[in-house]
Amino acid sequence: MFLIRADGNSKIGAGHLMRCLAVAEALALSVGRERICFICADEESGALAAEHGFESRILGTDYQDMEAELPAWGALAEALAEREAGQTEFNVILADSYQVTDAYLTALGRYGRVVLMEDFGTHCYPVDCVINYNAPAEPEQYRKLYQGKRTRLLIGSRYVPLRGQFLNHQVCQVREAVRNVLITTGGGDSENIAGRILERTLRENICFHVVTGRFHPHFRELKAWEQQCDNVRIYHDVKDMAGLMGKCDLALTAGGSTIYELSALGIPFICFSYAENQEALTAYIGEQKVAGFAGAWHKDAAETLNRMEKLFAEFVGSAELRRDCSTRERGMTDGAGSGRVAQALMELTGNEGEAISGSGCQRNNCHLKSAGEGVWIDCIKRG
Repeated sequence: MFLIRADGNSKIGAGHLMRCLAVAEALALSVGRERICFICADEESGALAAEHGFESRILGTDYQDMEAELPAWGALAEALAEREAGQTEFNVILADSYQVTDAYLTALGRYGRVVLMEDFGTHCYPVDCVINYNAPAEPEQYRKLYQGKRTRLLIGSRYVPLRGQFLNHQVCQVREAVRNVLITTGGGDSENIAGRILERTLRENICFHVVTGRFHPHFRELKAWEQQCDNVRIYHDVKDMAGLMGKCDLALTAGGSTIYELSALGIPFICFSYAENQEALTAYIGEQKVAGFAGAWHKDAAETLNRMEKLFAEFVGSAELRRDCSTRERGMTDGAGSGRVAQALMELTGNEGEAISGSGCQRNNCHLKSAGEGVWIDCIKRG
């Protein structure tokens, strides 16, 4: 069985859960939904997984204290094992949380092979597989970090876990004039950054599409903009995000998975960070000139807002600039990362073909090679 340990609530937003749901959707195409179960700390988190058609089990614990939930795993293992013909060990457990500890992950190893989705590459975790799909992630850094470990490493933007709608959607064709602009700042936008950006960039001849998540604390304030302005649309819990992005000529976005979603479609964007875990990606976007970078909101909100306004004018005024960005963005991800992660999870069960060993994986089309000393790493470097 495949267990996914992730949370999403009003304090941390839904990012961790959403990227795990993208992997789960791809995994379900091969193993079926009945073989996947989300394990969540609270009802708020479990409800989101259930809405996407997946079983969820609620631990009733504090998401910030993961070691305290370990006693509940024994009973959970027994309950779910009854459906697995007496099997007492789970196939794979995918954990996605910044609150994990070595002790927690080691304990999870009693129930199956543990996979960790993380974003920093600063610590060697006791797990069977590590995933860091961020474009700035350095494979060499991970090779050194896990030297001597039998840990499979999936590093780089080939593994960005996007929903299937982004793989199948038509790539953007950059138009001469900007008529539709997307603003998205994440579900936990406590400072109402979306509203402040809208106030600084609003123009009569452009329609602004502002996306909010289920945890957005300023939804009513944003709806007031919609009531006062004919060219403002406020969206809540969008199901077809690829469709909405596809109709827009430009996006103003916070860091995170939305950057990869826009890149897969080739939608020109201007980004900023509002938390430490977004800094590496948004700075990389700016350094590599992939798209526009307005700065770090959490360090200097006023300067970031000023730069956002300036870049917005530049992007609106230049179709050539937007075309260049669209081309560079598409080089970052092809939208097929969820399928690659799902395949890796299935291989970890030991039920998908031969075991990976020796000088490299012999499976046809496999993109993993031995990095020496028992380390496995994505051998396809980003361009």
